[in-house]
Amino acid sequence: MIKKFKLIFCFYLVINIFNSSAGNENFFNKGLELYKDKKYEDARFMFERSIVFNPKDSNSYLYLAKIYNSEDNQEKEEKNLEATLLIEPGNEEAILMSMKIALKKSNYSKVKNLSETFSKVCKELCKENKGILETLSNIEPKNNES
Repeated sequence: MIKKFKLIFCFYLVINIFNSSAGNENFFNKGLELYKDKKYEDARFMFERSIVFNPKDSNSYLYLAKIYNSEDNQEKEEKNLEATLLIEPGNEEAILMSMKIALKKSNYSKVKNLSETFSKVCKELCKENKGILETLSNIEPKNNES
């Protein structure tokens, strides 16, 4: 009797673990579909649910940051980018978005530091870094003249 109970319990445990991991994947994928359809409020809800099941899902944090960017909510965008970079320090898209925020805030030293990191990890968005550095070089001399 005890062996049957242990076997049933183990079987139940394995199924629940499988379902929760599959459920998290479904939340992110559904959120991604909604994001692509520009249904940001629904997408936000799905990404937040994904994070509840997997707090280390850097992609959910990144897409939340993108949603907050589209809503011009810079504070929440930054928090989600920080979470993304904490989980995945080499995420070039998150670094690039953080650089743009730092540039808006005139935090040029942060832009330079992020740019150095970005140069080491960039694979697809390397041209974007050059544009930001050009903007930075155009701004900095003006600041030194004042």
